[in-house]
Amino acid sequence: MPESTPPSTAAVLVIGDEVLSGRTKDTNSGYIADYLTEIGIDLKEIRVVADDEDAIVSAVNALRASWTYVFTTGGIGPTHDDITADSIAKAFGVGIDVDPRAVAMLRERFPNPADLNEGRMRMTRIPFGADLIANVVSKAPGFRLGNVFVMAGVPSIMRAMMDVVGPQLAPGVRMLSESVRADAKEGDIATPLAAVQKAHPGVAIGSYPFMDDQGFNTNVVLRSRDSEALAAAKAAVEEMLAGLR
Repeated sequence: MPESTPPSTAAVLVIGDEVLSGRTKDTNSGYIADYLTEIGIDLKEIRVVADDEDAIVSAVNALRASWTYVFTTGGIGPTHDDITADSIAKAFGVGIDVDPRAVAMLRERFPNPADLNEGRMRMTRIPFGADLIANVVSKAPGFRLGNVFVMAGVPSIMRAMMDVVGPQLAPGVRMLSESVRADAKEGDIATPLAAVQKAHPGVAIGSYPFMDDQGFNTNVVLRSRDSEALAAAKAAVEEMLAGLR
């Protein structure tokens, strides 16, 4: 049966000059997308912005107003260009300072006070009112402010933080998916597939071309939270394809 309330929605904001330059390949957004899909939250948008305060503030404010959750990755390390925490504080209009809770977490890794140098102490600056996100990998925490979850850019650390964040999210009905191999070129099925989509508005239907040893081919992918609607749409696609053959 269709769910009675709309699913939660989300956006990912990837922050970092190194991603935009191509030096670092973003894998975090794909991981978050998979994670959210598994718990029934719809990822609606992914943005990438530079290490620029105005760009981060603008993106965060736009995304948090549009979607249930926002997940940021990158820019919370110890260097001068790690400005995400300050930018988030500015976006929310709150102050930021060294947080004793974050210091205590970092001291688990650096028990010698001399090791908590200026750079590492930058990672303990947390916007006022934020909740911390534990980091079992390197101890420097992320944080949550409102509906925005601020996480590290290093994939192993981000994934550990996501495990902490997950239980705080409101899960929805999981999206179901079916795939049908068309054994036809995408252009040949475009018009009849559009007719199937029109007849089954509650199911998202997409066509994805690929090449194999036999040449050009297409996978038709159907997605819905309603198992009965999904089964009916799949049957209609299969009937359409059989008619073409």
